[in-house]
Amino acid sequence: MTSTYDLVNTRLQAAYAALVPGADPVLRTSDRSDYQSNGVMALAKQLGRPPRDVATDVVAALDFSGIGTVEIAGPGFLNITLAPELLQSQLATMLGDAHLGVTPSRSPKTVVIDYSAPNVAKEMHVGHLRSTVIGDALSRMYQFHGDTVIARNHVGDWGTPFGMLIEHLLDLGENEAIAELSIGDLDSFYRGARAKFEGDEAFKDRSRSRVVLLQGGDTETNRLWRILVDQSVLYFSEVYAKLDILLTTDDVVGESFYNDMLADVVRDLKEAGLIVESDGALCVFPEGFTNRDGEPLPLIVQKRDEGFGYAATDLAAVRDRVSHLQADELLYVVGAPQAQHLEMVYAVARMAGWLPANIRCEHVAFGNVLGPDRKMFKSRSGETVKLVGLLDEAIERADAALRERNTDLSDDARHELATQIARAAVKYADLSTERQRDYVFDLDRMIRSIFRRAGETFDATNAHFVLGEPAERHLALGLLEFSEAFDVALAALQPHKLCVYLFDLAQRFTSFYDACPVLSSEGDTRGSRLALCELTSRVLATGLAVLGIDAPEQM
Repeated sequence: MTSTYDLVNTRLQAAYAALVPGADPVLRTSDRSDYQSNGVMALAKQLGRPPRDVATDVVAALDFSGIGTVEIAGPGFLNITLAPELLQSQLATMLGDAHLGVTPSRSPKTVVIDYSAPNVAKEMHVGHLRSTVIGDALSRMYQFHGDTVIARNHVGDWGTPFGMLIEHLLDLGENEAIAELSIGDLDSFYRGARAKFEGDEAFKDRSRSRVVLLQGGDTETNRLWRILVDQSVLYFSEVYAKLDILLTTDDVVGESFYNDMLADVVRDLKEAGLIVESDGALCVFPEGFTNRDGEPLPLIVQKRDEGFGYAATDLAAVRDRVSHLQADELLYVVGAPQAQHLEMVYAVARMAGWLPANIRCEHVAFGNVLGPDRKMFKSRSGETVKLVGLLDEAIERADAALRERNTDLSDDARHELATQIARAAVKYADLSTERQRDYVFDLDRMIRSIFRRAGETFDATNAHFVLGEPAERHLALGLLEFSEAFDVALAALQPHKLCVYLFDLAQRFTSFYDACPVLSSEGDTRGSRLALCELTSRVLATGLAVLGIDAPEQM
């Protein structure tokens, strides 16, 4: 389905091109008309002519047959009103389209998305929420678009801390350690190991020796390390299930996965003449990166002790994702503080030829989760808030609110609904710049309740849209903006833009619901309004689902 926006924009582009090839109509939705074209000003400046004269020439060259009417307003804006027949045709096509007007990719891409990335033997806390939720939303959006998504949960499962963690496991005994880890008490396990490491020299020595064994490939040490990793990954999976995140155990590709590739990374960088020794470390100095003193900034690939850091692992990951996974796009849903590190990794990978120019590689940055005091969000005790605790509290609050409403739901049904609401509230609050999350859910309740009260099966297949009231037309225009809103959000890698659209659509439906009786209307008007309700329900449910949010059928 060609979107309404594209239909209008294509005609405008042809008219603008008659004056200056390639001129941009700058088409936008408008409160004063259905659309407004603001490109005349730039065109007039380029031609050195009065804007209204240029606008007149554009209109004269414009073929708007079957599209609508256009008026020149102000200094040269073009106000566009769509023909009722076009609206009716577009709505009918959208109603019969499983993708609701969103055009699937004509050249499907393979997109590797790196997100979530908790650390083994450490609790997932609220700081992991943003990467997990944003990454999941992008995964769903790309899949809805028809692309292939390969998720990479790059967990921290390697390094010197594992020496103390393995020794702590041995001190506790395998069975007791597994029991502690399996109930999700990862923080207690890690703190116990850290306390012994800092207060017991003998334990510290054992831990250091264990790191050597781990890095040397000792079989028994590797088995013990595997216990820590497997138990942690199982716990992460429980958190993802509770939040309805797509990540599975198969998507876990931790730091350890790239160990055998690191020596090759250094060797090939040397052969390419990119390695520079600096203070005993092996570094690459990509152009354009300097410290505060204006001195070239190094990306340290191998430390002076011959150990490998994050840079080597990240370079190996880029190389693997391009050469082995055949990625067309690489997305890293990682906090904003990692921006410089990632940009340097990308720059070095391109210098080495591992990241061709035609492959999109982008850091999907986000800020921290802050509390009401605008500081890092923590519990009352000052500790980092556990993600599971946040979800459980949200579910409890939703359940309590449902009990207060005296719903006729069974305990199981009420708890399931409370879980849906809690997930949706947490995700929507994170994905959207708005905080009106309950508003959307109430609207969905209103829509579905219309069909329950109607007591009939509504067949929208041959619906005829009658848009006689301003609120009907306003809702119709909002519905037809879905494909454009989705495309803009995906292109910009900004799920919140889709959230903003859905919130606006919900508001439009509220205005329609208040102004236009549905079940008490008759004939074509009744059928048209039921069809608008059906289409709104589908767009809201689909839009929310694409963001990873459930739209409850009943509240």
